[in-house]
Amino acid sequence: MVTQTETSQSGVLDIIKLVLAAAALIGGLYAYYYYEPQIAQALRVLMVLAGTAAGIGIGMTSTQGQRLWHFIQGSRVEIRKVVWPTKQETTQTAIAVFVFTLVMMLFFWALDSGLLWLTRTLVG
Repeated sequence: MVTQTETSQSGVLDIIKLVLAAAALIGGLYAYYYYEPQIAQALRVLMVLAGTAAGIGIGMTSTQGQRLWHFIQGSRVEIRKVVWPTKQETTQTAIAVFVFTLVMMLFFWALDSGLLWLTRTLVG
């Protein structure tokens, strides 16, 4: 029973944090357009960046933000385990894709031309 109360309280707190994060993001965008005639472009862009940074900062303090951060860290570990292809393998694969694309292009062009000829012959 105590666990449920703590979960619901942290859930409400997380919702509040996420709403505040969204408000910060929207506030930065709103400030960009609200101050359009009065303030220089660079300062308005800084307002958007500040709103975005504040929104991300507030959002990362929530449970969902912490889970996202742990996922990102785990992904970085997994990326290090990937065996990337060599330059030669990449070039060969790119050439194979290009040649296959050309062959398919010619095939569909011939098919389209043939069907066009057949349709014109049948219709008159």
